[in-house]
Amino acid sequence: MSTAERAFVYAAQPSRVVFGRGSLGRLAEEVKALGSQKALILCTPAQRAQAQVAADLLGDLSVGIYDGAQMHVPIESARKAREHARSLGTDCMVAIGGGSTIGLGKAIALESTVPIIAVPTTYAGSEMTPIYGITEDKVKKTGRDLKVLPKTVLYDPDLSATLPVRMSVVSGMNAIAHAAEGLYAKDGNPVMSLMAEEGIRALATGLRGVVAQSDDLTARSDCLYGAWLCGTVLGHVGMALHHKLCHTLGGTFNLPHAETHTIVLPHALAYNSKAAPEAMQRIARAIGAPSAAAGLFDLARDLGAPTALRDIGFKESDIEVALAVALSNPYWNPAPIVERAVRELLRNAWEGQRPAV
Repeated sequence: MSTAERAFVYAAQPSRVVFGRGSLGRLAEEVKALGSQKALILCTPAQRAQAQVAADLLGDLSVGIYDGAQMHVPIESARKAREHARSLGTDCMVAIGGGSTIGLGKAIALESTVPIIAVPTTYAGSEMTPIYGITEDKVKKTGRDLKVLPKTVLYDPDLSATLPVRMSVVSGMNAIAHAAEGLYAKDGNPVMSLMAEEGIRALATGLRGVVAQSDDLTARSDCLYGAWLCGTVLGHVGMALHHKLCHTLGGTFNLPHAETHTIVLPHALAYNSKAAPEAMQRIARAIGAPSAAAGLFDLARDLGAPTALRDIGFKESDIEVALAVALSNPYWNPAPIVERAVRELLRNAWEGQRPAV
């Protein structure tokens, strides 16, 4: 569809991106640029060593490390972190890690004016969005607020060089999901569509390179570049059925975030394929396949990623529960939301069936 055939609104969101090897070395400079003097470094327990490198770079600008980040940001974890940050007089947060850590920073920022500097070590893309998610009573609630958008993002390919290959793959597939749904978003626009297709292309290329040689920094750079673009798309336009299902599966059943996105995406695209043919053509072109849905399933399988929900702990008996939660407050979607069809989608994803071309 040409721009002459559609109306759109494009509003750029403010953020500073510093991209390239060695970018972490500019951390102190970026903290000072925000006028901050008491930076709290956030991480998961597993990434404390990387957080310590950041703390050493900051020296007196750091008030310590908080390693309590958890997947899906449980409300109890968010409250504890907020109190800790408040007690230290934190005036800046450095979130080093993936979606869980950046999500914790957002949960703190949501109830304060403390800015975030994000240092992504995975390809989730959360760092480029004003979207937050907090899980309470097994329900993951999401929202948008510019307060939680990181002020500065440092993309340093060296930091993802040791990210395990399997985690790299599912993290990258998660990012691809953001761009894929951005291509048929209700509020999409030509700028985001260009970013989405380029982001998918970069990630597909980069992930193949990482699987071939895990420490290939050119491939790692491609993946981070793609993650930046795909995250930007997620931050600017709305998502649809795929993200609703993944939020349901993650928040209600505590399934691993990136793996869930990887598995569900081909089936969500198959569901929407007839309603969004142009988007499917662009996705297929970006990954070098004849079909978007089957092509992404094949890409995940060939890269060694899981392709069935039953393989990551989701029970067949939970399909009806997930269906009820997902349909209770559905997102807008290009294809009509039909209970029978969504049930079939979930069953196919549970079984790991390859979508029909």
